[in-house]
Amino acid sequence: MLILVVDNRGQYTHRIYRTLRDLGVKVEIVPNTSPLREIKRADGIVLSGGAPRISSGDLGRSIEYVREFQGPILGICLGHQAIAIALGGKAGPAEKGEYGPVEIYIDKPEGILHGMGGRMTVWESHWDEVKEPPKGFEILAHSENCRIQAMGDMDRIYGVQFHPEVVHTPRGREIFDNFIKIVKGLI
Repeated sequence: MLILVVDNRGQYTHRIYRTLRDLGVKVEIVPNTSPLREIKRADGIVLSGGAPRISSGDLGRSIEYVREFQGPILGICLGHQAIAIALGGKAGPAEKGEYGPVEIYIDKPEGILHGMGGRMTVWESHWDEVKEPPKGFEILAHSENCRIQAMGDMDRIYGVQFHPEVVHTPRGREIFDNFIKIVKGLI
């Protein structure tokens, strides 16, 4: 099994790589300008975060990857917003940006949040957010200031506004473990 981490020039891209590697997965980082054929060799992809504003973010070909890749996808922060835009949802300026520790409330402990009920502390670093999920997506978690902290199509595409790859998100490894299970067809 191979998971590719698409680098949207986020500050935590290498942490995503290390977390997946430490969970026993073959993983590579690729630039967001890679040809689609390079992306299609993976069993799953993770779209990293990037600039704190979607309008200033260099998404490269991430929109194309979301539309064309047929395997499981996890979008983190800017990658979460890219998923929304690629599939007909909306992303834009948050009424209140979030930076630092934030408590989120899990509305649906399924998919990427399988087995993770209640609430948890996560690390945020964003000024934009998903305003409207794509058609067919469900909202999985929210916070006081952000209505869509996590979303998914409940099949193969998921996004989280926060950063599960950093130690400031204590249960972040569980999210990556759930993604690995989704790639393997176990969830």
